[in-house]
Amino acid sequence: MRLLIKGGHIVNEGRTSDGFIVIEDGNIIEITKQQPEASFDETIDASGCYVLPGVIDDHVHFREPGLTAKADIDTESRAAAAGGVTSYFDMPNCVPQTTTLEALEEKFALAREKSHVNYSFFFGATNDNCDSFAQLPVERIPGVKLFMGSSTGNMLVDRQEALERIFKTCRLPLMAHCEDTDIINRNMEEAKKAWGDDPQVGLHALIRSEEACLASSRKAVELAKKYGTRLHVAHVSTAEELELFANSQKPNANSWITAEACVGHLYFTQLDHERLGAKIKVNPSIKTPVDQFMLREALNDGRIAVVATDHAPHLLEQKQGGCVKAASGMPMIQFSLVTMLELVDAGVLTIERLVELMCHNPARLFGVRQRGFLRKGYRADITIVRPKSPWTVTKDLIESKCKWSPMEDHTFNWKVERTLCNGHSVYANGQVNTHIVGEEIRFNHSEL
Repeated sequence: MRLLIKGGHIVNEGRTSDGFIVIEDGNIIEITKQQPEASFDETIDASGCYVLPGVIDDHVHFREPGLTAKADIDTESRAAAAGGVTSYFDMPNCVPQTTTLEALEEKFALAREKSHVNYSFFFGATNDNCDSFAQLPVERIPGVKLFMGSSTGNMLVDRQEALERIFKTCRLPLMAHCEDTDIINRNMEEAKKAWGDDPQVGLHALIRSEEACLASSRKAVELAKKYGTRLHVAHVSTAEELELFANSQKPNANSWITAEACVGHLYFTQLDHERLGAKIKVNPSIKTPVDQFMLREALNDGRIAVVATDHAPHLLEQKQGGCVKAASGMPMIQFSLVTMLELVDAGVLTIERLVELMCHNPARLFGVRQRGFLRKGYRADITIVRPKSPWTVTKDLIESKCKWSPMEDHTFNWKVERTLCNGHSVYANGQVNTHIVGEEIRFNHSEL
């Protein structure tokens, strides 16, 4: 198959320019300013649209295996395709947890059958499994996930000796969820004394506090510097933590520490609990307008290296209640790109910087092979978005299995027109092509 994308504004590697993209057998074979004279099996007219590399979401929870009442690889990869996301890295807190080589291989086998976009999986660290790190298939996985704070799935690693061994042993990128559980537990005790057994959800940011995030992130950074670990701190949520990442560039071979921000923390503040209740209850909590402002500022100065979703569906009935009873996590992958494009319209960042944060940097930071950029010889993972095309999120448009979103009834001005995954139109004309199956992502960690 030979495809031509014509007429669009191509956003890639810091520039926006008009041109033509030629695709053959799933690869980009030419990017040119002049229209090619050859014949094509299909021509995609992107006039008036922006043509981006497919989004790489480095942080999702697709819930399979074991938690498939909430979500599964089929439904959530459909949501990814509809949102312009062509690759994802899934987290290990499913059932069974992805903390053995056998469990890891089971997830790959499921994805080969069910995933409509490209996929890989983090291996989960525990208090006693770091001996298995040496056997990990390093070309197949983005890295190791470490929970330094308890969250959904109870994978907390809290013994200092175990933390030291993990940071010392892990030669792959180590992604850490950083919240201090002792501080959270003390805050919860005090909240229950004051407001009862299930404090209302607006207090979530006081319980899973800035102090808890900063203490844990500081410990992770100190351990990474001590052992030369490649550390990536997930879902940074506070202004104070940002000072730990003043230089997210790669300073030398022994110290490379980066931070991720999630769309929810960039778009909402804790004040939005009044309107949305527990629908935006996540761990770490969404915090103050000042924290949101500073996170947005950090998108442009290198302190935030990646924007992801922490896509984490729950059934709506599991989201009822307050700080104790309501589950933490929300589905966001279908609306992450258009939400960030709304921030582009608001002047928070440029579309070129958005592509850096959501496409280029995830590929760079994890050594993704031949994805994340529009380059000759790369796989044709491409997202076409149209500005000034208002549409409203309704329940029937939601692809996630849980069938709700914090963005319901919201009107976006950008629209994902088409998503190509390995040269195939996995999403077009408002429909996901469920016959398309994505590819396993490969990594070059040796180049990091």
